[in-house]
Amino acid sequence: MPRRAVVIGAGLAGMLAAAALAGAADEVVVLDGDALPDGPEHRKGLPQGRHAHILMAGGLAAMEELVPGAGVRKRLLAAGAHELSLGRDMVVLTPEGWFRRWRDEGPALLACTRALLDWTVRDAVVTQAPVRVEVRPGTRVAGLLGGAGRVTGVRFHDGRDGGDGDGRGEDRELTADFVVDASGRGSRVTHWLAALGVTGVRERTVDTGLVNATRLYRAPEGAGRFPVTMVQADPYAGRPGRSGMILPVEDGRWMVSLAGTRGAEPPADADGFLRYARELADPLVGRFIARAEPLGDVRISHSTHNHRRYLEKVRDWPEGLVVLGDALATFNPAYGQGMSVAALGARLLAEEVRRAGDGPGSAGLAARVQRGVVPWVDAAWRAAVGQDVWYPQTRGARPTPADRLVTGYSRRLTKAATGARGAAAALWEVTSLLAPPARLFAPGTLLSVALGPLLPPQAGAPLTAAERALLAP
Repeated sequence: MPRRAVVIGAGLAGMLAAAALAGAADEVVVLDGDALPDGPEHRKGLPQGRHAHILMAGGLAAMEELVPGAGVRKRLLAAGAHELSLGRDMVVLTPEGWFRRWRDEGPALLACTRALLDWTVRDAVVTQAPVRVEVRPGTRVAGLLGGAGRVTGVRFHDGRDGGDGDGRGEDRELTADFVVDASGRGSRVTHWLAALGVTGVRERTVDTGLVNATRLYRAPEGAGRFPVTMVQADPYAGRPGRSGMILPVEDGRWMVSLAGTRGAEPPADADGFLRYARELADPLVGRFIARAEPLGDVRISHSTHNHRRYLEKVRDWPEGLVVLGDALATFNPAYGQGMSVAALGARLLAEEVRRAGDGPGSAGLAARVQRGVVPWVDAAWRAAVGQDVWYPQTRGARPTPADRLVTGYSRRLTKAATGARGAAAALWEVTSLLAPPARLFAPGTLLSVALGPLLPPQAGAPLTAAERALLAP
């Protein structure tokens, strides 16, 4: 019989999961409640879509493997995305001082709008998959079919039958050999599982109250190669955090994102936006945008909390169901690892499907994938929550003795990285998801931490004379 896979969600995680399943299923159906755009445009169901996104090297490598022959990287670069070096093309102020810019490149990252990234991946999967991948927009999933032992499909409301995808359309069923929930932050998978008799799922939320405010700009003349700029928040200062970022995106634009935790939220008006940027720990971001041409209004988002569902701890995980991406775990977007974690999860799904040999519905496969993604999810969770717990108004967690121990080492490592390339390289590789967190405790890294920064601290942002000339006084 033909084998069908169903993916809930046509975002980045969902389309990569569809690519992972396309080699083993005869048909992949992707259901999404949104009316999907026909090009690289923002869509309603992606609350963080208008804000800064960085695709790390580990996530990009996973995407290239999942969609072979499509050339995701080449497509993005051709459409105007920027490939940048973590070590050379970034200017970063950390709580421990300015990072240096090193001559050698280090891992690369891709910078573009989330709309371009999602559209490029969706188009690549649909056009390059070895089997038919059908994307059905305006289709809202209402529940799972099957029972506690195996999921056999989904129930959904199809807006094409007279509704608009919000539950007023006709109630239908779609059977499947395998289902992936990649429906994002708003996933109802815990409720769906409970309806099948799978209960007791542990969940956790850690919320700093972070607010993102973003505005697009036309950069000043000659600023095309101005480095990615980050002024990081200081979680350890005992007050709300404030941060800012300048990121090049397609069409000659720059995306400026400001962020503040509860009690220091950035404003939505243009004058307040500029003032907030100038009042960061360094006024670099404000000085840049003071000379840039604004393109549109300031956009605000509050969907920034960390939330995790510990599905891997369910004793008897149902066959035929995997949960990936933000439906499994969401991270404070300030740390930039969510997309890459989703890509690595989809790659693991593809590997396990190939290893099983007898199709995605084979016994034990779903549980292996659900457990297998845990190391990447754990790493991103610790990176985000390990800092977020220090903000005074954070809800859901306070620093533990273990947090204090890890933070002490982390701060010494970051301090060393401001003036020692070995420490910086370890941070690059782990942040890029090219290496596991154990890389931070390798002998060479421990030595770098023990010795501390080998070069004197930077007195200010490590900019060239030409870059400084672009800044307003």
